[in-house]
Amino acid sequence: MSIEIKPSQALDLWRIAIVESVRRDSPDLSARQMALMLSVYLTPAPHTVRGLADALNISKPAITRALDRLSSLGMVKRKVDEDDRRSVLIQRTVKGSVFLREFGDIIVAAGKETA
Repeated sequence: MSIEIKPSQALDLWRIAIVESVRRDSPDLSARQMALMLSVYLTPAPHTVRGLADALNISKPAITRALDRLSSLGMVKRKVDEDDRRSVLIQRTVKGSVFLREFGDIIVAAGKETA
């Protein structure tokens, strides 16, 4: 499905969604943290720091810092890979799933508002 909107409409949609998200009692995520969340939740697992760094073209230390924050918020969790104990898997959490579902609802509502 393709939706055609102008750049100014896309920016206004994003503005409305961001403004609504900061009004709510939920964490404010940086663009990097949100990109990481969306990657973990919307792309097939397994996810590792190295894999996420490659996929997002971001350094591993930057991924680690973002994961530290997301972990402290309960949005993702780290688990040692049983097949390769040197590797750490990044996993989804219920709290993170709820956060993104609600953020998706905010975007849908913003889309109706801009229509």
